[in-house]
Formats: sequence, C-alpha cells, structure tokens
Amino acid sequence: MGQAARPGFGRTLGLRWPARPTLRQLRLGSGLVLFAYVLTHLLCHALGNISLDALETGLAVKVALWRTPPALVVLYGALFIHLALGLQAFYERRFYRMRPAETAQLLLGLSVPLLLLSHVVGTRLAWSVEELDRGYAQVLYAAWVAASGHGLMLAVGLVVAWLHGCFGLYFWLRLKRGFARAAPWLLAGAVLVPVLALLGVVQGGRSVAALAADPAWRAQELGPNHLGLAEQTERLGAIRRGLFLAYMALLALVLLARGARTLAETRGGFVRIGYPDGRTVRVPRGSSVLEASRRGRIPHASVCGGRGRCSTCRIRVVDTERSRLLPEPERAERLVLDRIGASPGIRLACQLRPDGDLTVAPLFTPQARAASVRDPERAATGEERFVVVLFADLRGSTRFAEEHLPYDTVFVIGRFLGTVGRAVRESGGTVNQHLGDGLMAIFGLDRDPKHAARDALKAVDGIARHVEQLNRMLAADLGERLRYGVGLHAGMAIVGEFGDETESRFTVLGDTVNVAARLEGLTGPMRQVAIVSEAVYEAAGLSPGALQELTLTGRAQPLRARLIGADATAALQDG
Repeated sequence: MGQAARPGFGRTLGLRWPARPTLRQLRLGSGLVLFAYVLTHLLCHALGNISLDALETGLAVKVALWRTPPALVVLYGALFIHLALGLQAFYERRFYRMRPAETAQLLLGLSVPLLLLSHVVGTRLAWSVEELDRGYAQVLYAAWVAASGHGLMLAVGLVVAWLHGCFGLYFWLRLKRGFARAAPWLLAGAVLVPVLALLGVVQGGRSVAALAADPAWRAQELGPNHLGLAEQTERLGAIRRGLFLAYMALLALVLLARGARTLAETRGGFVRIGYPDGRTVRVPRGSSVLEASRRGRIPHASVCGGRGRCSTCRIRVVDTERSRLLPEPERAERLVLDRIGASPGIRLACQLRPDGDLTVAPLFTPQARAASVRDPERAATGEERFVVVLFADLRGSTRFAEEHLPYDTVFVIGRFLGTVGRAVRESGGTVNQHLGDGLMAIFGLDRDPKHAARDALKAVDGIARHVEQLNRMLAADLGERLRYGVGLHAGMAIVGEFGDETESRFTVLGDTVNVAARLEGLTGPMRQVAIVSEAVYEAAGLSPGALQELTLTGRAQPLRARLIGADATAALQDG
C-alpha cells in the first residue's frame, strides 16, 4: 500500500505493531483473540432461545471457525500468552490504591481458569484426547440434569470471562476517538450478550431435560461414544486434577515471588520521592514514581491507568545530577517519550523505578475542585482522538511595539487575533488559546477526520483573505502590511481538561500540538505564510502537491510538509 492508502488507520485504532511487539501489545492482541472466542461462544449459547437444533447448528459453525489448525494455533497461543502475562501482571502489580475496575479486572482474570477448567477438559480435551463427540445435548445434560452445580459454575465462569474481557476493552477503548458516542451501545451489548446466552442455556437445558425422559434419546445421545467409558472418564479426571494443581502451583509461586520481592526490597531499603510542595513519600526500592504518588495520596494524572499508553503521568526529574544515574527507559517508555519528543529529564512516572532518593515534578497535576470527586486522578481524565491543530502568529510584533504607542500595539494585535479567530470559526474550528500575539485553534472536536482536515485547510485560506482585508483597512494608518505565519498538523492527541487544583483549561496535549507549533515557528526563517504537514492532506483525502522534508527539533525522522507562500493560499485545497 502506498502512503495515500488509508494512512493513519492503524494509528487511529491504537494497533501500531513494531517489528518486536511490546508486552502491552501482546496482552492486547491475545486478549482480543480470546474475547472473540468468548463472544462466539456466548452468541452460540444465545441460539438456545430458538431451539436445540439451532444450538447444534451454531456449534457446527463455531467448530468450523475455531478448530482449523491455524485457528487452534492462534487460540492456544493467545491463551498461553495471556495467562502468562496475567500472572506477570499479578506479580508486578503493587496494590497502592488500585482503582476498583483495575482490581476487578485482575481478580476476574485470575479466577477464569479455575471456573472454566472442568468445562474445557470435558469438551475440548475430551474431543482431542479421547475423541469423544460431546455437543450441546451432552453438555446440557451433564450441567442441567445430572449435576446442576456444575452448570452453575459453568455459567459463573462464562460471565466472569466476559466481564474480564469487557474491562479490558474498556481500558483500551476509553481513550479512543468516538468512545463517548459508542459507549451506550457497547454497554448495551455487554449486558445483552451474556443475558441472552444464559437464557439460551436455560431454554436448551429444559429441552434436554424433556428429551432425557425418552429412553431411545438417552441411548442415542448419552452412549459411550459421547460420554465415554469409565477409564476415559478417569483419564480426563486425572488431566483435570493435574491442570488444577499446576495452576494453583503457578499462583503459589507468584505469591511466593511477590513475598520474596517484598522481603528483598525491604532489606534493600527504601527510597524517598520528593514533590514540589515539600511532601515526601517513602516506598520500597523498586516501586514506580506513580505508585509512590498513589501510596502517598498525592494527586497524579494517569489517563491510561499507569499502563505506559499515554504521557499524562510524565514528570520532570528535578535533580539534574541524579537524572543521569537513573535506569534507562525500557522499550515501552522509550516509544512514548520519542513520540512526544521529550527533552532530557522527562520520564513516565508509571515506568520509572528509581533505585535512590529522587525529587520529581509532575507536569500535569489533576484538578481536584469539587469535594464530590473522590478520586482526584479522575478529575483530569481525557480522551485520545484525532484532531487538526493550527498555530497562527503575528510576525514582527516586537519591532512593531518598539515603534508604536502601547495602545496602538494592543489595538493592532487585538484586530489581528480577532481576524484570525473569525476565519477559524467560520471554517468550523475552535480557538483554544491566545498566546500573546498568536493563537492555537483545534479542528475535529465534533467532526470526522476528513472534514476536520478540510475545515482546517479552508481556515488557512480564510485567514489569508481576512488578513488581506485588515491590511487594506489599516494601510493608511500603519504604512506597512501585517505579516503572519501558520503551522498546521494532524494526528492523535489527548483532549481534556488540565490544570491545577484552582484553575483548569480545556485543551489538547501531545506530539501533534508540538509539531504544529514548530511548523509555525519555521514559517519565519523559511519566509513562508503557512507550512502544512502531509498528514493533514492525507486525512483530508487531497493531493498535497510538492512536499519538502523538514527536520524538527526533538524528532528523529524528518517530516514531509507543503510550504505555502503568500501567492499560494488560494490553491490549498486543489485536488
């Protein structure tokens, strides 16, 4: 695929897979595979509301989907990866004021193997190891007629697995663009799917109970080829006990490892994390800075929940000399720091685990304005979404202020900002901040990426027309023309309310904003009216024309952009 073919699609979904995936990406990918399997399982159960034959038909379709050799490799691979990473998360997680949803997701995930082990052995392993053909008739008979307690455990296991997957999807999708609009529909699906599945199981169980009264049906459906001989049942029971003991042993080993780690950390001493307001938190060596903030009940922004998926928890290490001795960022942290163009001394609080005393300054302090907000970290929640950011700045304002009266300077700057702001609003954008003699505008808060990008390009043309009208009006008084520069870039950013405990502001944060500001800063040295990145044209579905590679401070890769002179703004949207 060329660059013009669906650019940024994977970035929008958050599935940008590098050559060597991170642990987070492995957890996400394996979880999505398992969630898809559970979803098809529950949808198949829901067919019981129609008839037992519909259940068997659905089972045939599910088997065709998941029992092919490639599907089995993917499914079992995802199962082992997700289980191993779940145990690793249990080992690494320190329970310093974990949010209830995070605790629920972890505990539900650890309990799924215990609840569903008997069902997996009695169906999947019975088929692959003993070649026993067990369909809905046999499973429902065992769960509904022969041993209702087993059926209750199976129902609980399926609901627990579904809830664990829903929590995982929530933590992944809640920062994505459009989640707020899709949330009611997702919640409805999260409730309806297990309810319909359980009702289908009940209806299917009743049908099987009625059929079981017929000796001919029992002879056909409950024979040895389905339920197995005594020795086969014993072998399956031994497998079940072995897997149960193995999983319990793994949990015990993790608990022992956690205890050994705590003992080693205690013997290894504690570290003190200092904060700008003078507070100090003492935590065992090996704890992260974010864990220290949570233990000390110090508000600390963390939109993604401390998973290294955002940069809102980032801190500046105050001790310059100490920052050189800190552990180097691991791959997951480095990817985020490189994406935002972080300067030296900036680290992610959720990933940094100092081995000595440290003083840090959180860069985004959560707002805690209302007493009704129990968790101060939630006050600064944001949403990751696609936006187009525009920076506009008046050129030569310092020289103008030196040569004119202060009131004249204020008047001219005010007219310029009003002119640019009017052009932005007429094009569908929002003026977010006034920055002295310039401003920052946002497009895409209520529009899809294509229309947001086209609106932003339209705004560049609109600014040119409005400033030209202003120049004609002020020509007699000023004796010179107002000159300006515009930088335009598109991409994902965190949109939300940020500030301190007394004042906050709705704005956008992220690499997209930084790039737009740097593009505007290059318009002066390069003698251009506007510099528009290639990403804007890609999002708009338009041909950008001639592009030039630009090197921006803090970015390893050059950025392709279109340079627009004073006579070219009217042709911005050609193509």
